[in-house]
Amino acid sequence: MSDGDLNGLRILVVEDEAAISLLLEDMLLDFGCEVIGPAARLSAALEVVSREQVDLAILDVNVAGEPIYPVAEALAQRSIPFVFSTGYGSAGIRDTFRDRPVLQKPFAQHDLKQKLLMARTKTA
Repeated sequence: MSDGDLNGLRILVVEDEAAISLLLEDMLLDFGCEVIGPAARLSAALEVVSREQVDLAILDVNVAGEPIYPVAEALAQRSIPFVFSTGYGSAGIRDTFRDRPVLQKPFAQHDLKQKLLMARTKTA
């Protein structure tokens, strides 16, 4: 796997913790991606999904106390792949989305890349 696998992709980051957002942004830029966001609120994320061209998304499962599922549903309707990001593991993911890749916090750059590539191959 080379960095070219993700190079040029527009990736939406939905994350309410600034330190994690910055970490994700740095890692994605290293892969050659264009970062959309980050969106730190559910409403902002929904607006981005409706207005921007997004190739892939990283979704914190709980954004500012709200579950991320409306954004996941909007992405799924548009056949945009996404990865859930959580500190709680896949057990906390709603059944309808259990087939989506889950990035366990804390994560390494290699883990992020692996999950993003996995999400691209699982697009519905």
